[in-house]
Amino acid sequence: MNTAAASTPVLRLPAWRSRVLLAGLLLWFIALAVRAFYLQGLNNDFLRQKGESRYSRVVEISATRGMIVDRNDEPLAISTPVESVAASPADIETTPEQMLRLAQLLEMDAGEVKKRLADPKREFVYLKRQLPPEQAAKVVGLGIPGVFLQREYRRYYPAGEVMAHLIGFTGVDDNGQEAIELAFDATLAGKPGSRRVIKDRLGHIVEDIESIRRPQQGQKLKLSIDTKIQYLAFRELKAAVAVNRAKAGGIVVLDAASGEVLAMANVPSYNPNNRDKLDPKRTRNRAVTDLFEPGSTLKPFTAAAALEAGTVRPDSVIQTAPGQMTIGDRVIHDAHPQGALTVAQVIQKSSNVGAAKIALALPAETLWKLFSQAGFGVPPQSEFPGEVSGRLRAYKTWRPIEQATMSYGHGISVSLLQLARAYTIFATDGELKPVTLLKRDGPAQGVPVISPATAQAVRKMLEMAVLPGGTAPRAQVAGYRVAGKTGTAHKLEGGGYAPNKYVSAFVGFAPVTHPRLVVAVMIDEPSAGQYYGGTVAAPVFSQVMAGALRLLAVPPDAPVDNVVLPPSSAPEIKEEV
Repeated sequence: MNTAAASTPVLRLPAWRSRVLLAGLLLWFIALAVRAFYLQGLNNDFLRQKGESRYSRVVEISATRGMIVDRNDEPLAISTPVESVAASPADIETTPEQMLRLAQLLEMDAGEVKKRLADPKREFVYLKRQLPPEQAAKVVGLGIPGVFLQREYRRYYPAGEVMAHLIGFTGVDDNGQEAIELAFDATLAGKPGSRRVIKDRLGHIVEDIESIRRPQQGQKLKLSIDTKIQYLAFRELKAAVAVNRAKAGGIVVLDAASGEVLAMANVPSYNPNNRDKLDPKRTRNRAVTDLFEPGSTLKPFTAAAALEAGTVRPDSVIQTAPGQMTIGDRVIHDAHPQGALTVAQVIQKSSNVGAAKIALALPAETLWKLFSQAGFGVPPQSEFPGEVSGRLRAYKTWRPIEQATMSYGHGISVSLLQLARAYTIFATDGELKPVTLLKRDGPAQGVPVISPATAQAVRKMLEMAVLPGGTAPRAQVAGYRVAGKTGTAHKLEGGGYAPNKYVSAFVGFAPVTHPRLVVAVMIDEPSAGQYYGGTVAAPVFSQVMAGALRLLAVPPDAPVDNVVLPPSSAPEIKEEV
């Protein structure tokens, strides 16, 4: 017997300890089993979310912005598909060389690219919006995991600068920024949709899982604009601004019966398809947002107020000699002194003294009421963003000199659209038509302002103004009888009137027998030597009215040789206020 082995001590553990250890292990396995059953059977959302986060993505589906068309369905604004480069920072795997190459292709600073990709918790970020197809293809060709293309839409404007102020443009997110695009953004924009997809590690979509929300496409918008008349108006206005070396110009063409805006143009303009170096001052629609003193184009409204009040008749005689009158410490002048004139001749010759005497014979409230009813002092409600109300002060604050100057368009400010709309009371039987930029299906119900007899009487006076002996023989149109009024006003500057800066205007309508169109023209600061409305603005009216009437196939109401210009030796009928 080995005494050494027999003497070696043996360690014996109590039996209860092994049982406790075994029980603990069994309880641990039971807890794991219960937890596994809970996660996989009862509450598996957590694991599914974790799994899907590795491959599942929600992708936005862009809605196509609605097309803008003219009254004849000619496209004015359309959306074209483009590619934008996007990334999922959580999936990005790239080398420094690839990152540098990516930044070069995107024409961005490498630091900026890294900054956008720095947050791994973000699933989507744009790197560069609206790239040319060839540039986008090169980016995808890098094969960087997590970098992919996102389909978007970019607005294109076929008419370019011709329609720029009217149509406006959209931003990079395809939201309206100016003009019609802004005013009717809710109608045009639509609502984007979304879908759930499976992507591989390179960001490629390998399977569509489900559609979460269907996109709602934008609605088509049909304007009242006639593209052919718009091109004609813009061309003639641009030529007049250039010839007269003017600062700017505007033109509005209205349908006299429906109040539809058939054309609205401004110069200088801009190209909405290329706005990299756009001057914000060029984007405003001067015909709607800018104010000016209308000058003598307001005299017909003074005459209408007096005819309605019964203080004068068209043949009533007004003594305007010696061509000036004093009111307090102010003197009113006629640019071309006359003697005794009938009310009709006061409009024809554009006598400031005659208009002032007609106005001063009326209560101030009577004159103010007609101006207000004609739409001055309130927005024209065309739905165009930024339209102004103009300035028409309350009649209780008028002094006699202010009532006198108001009669010939000083001390009151209007927009060109307001002025064009106001002339619809003479082109109709005294109704002020509601203006619109959207196509109407027929004549619009207007608001009666003056009686049909008064409207017809003033219409005859306005026809006299464009015939020899009037201030605007250059406004005549071959084959059509025309009526209208010139305006030549000093510009306000520094709290007073600038001595050598003018706004030249002409507003008229045709054919006189059944007026179809109203055209208003404004030339701002002509500086080529001529500045009278009859010399600067009236020829634009003539060219646009002649072309527009023929485009609309309006029957002539006069012989083709009806245009009679005064001989070159005849003195020019001047006007200036």
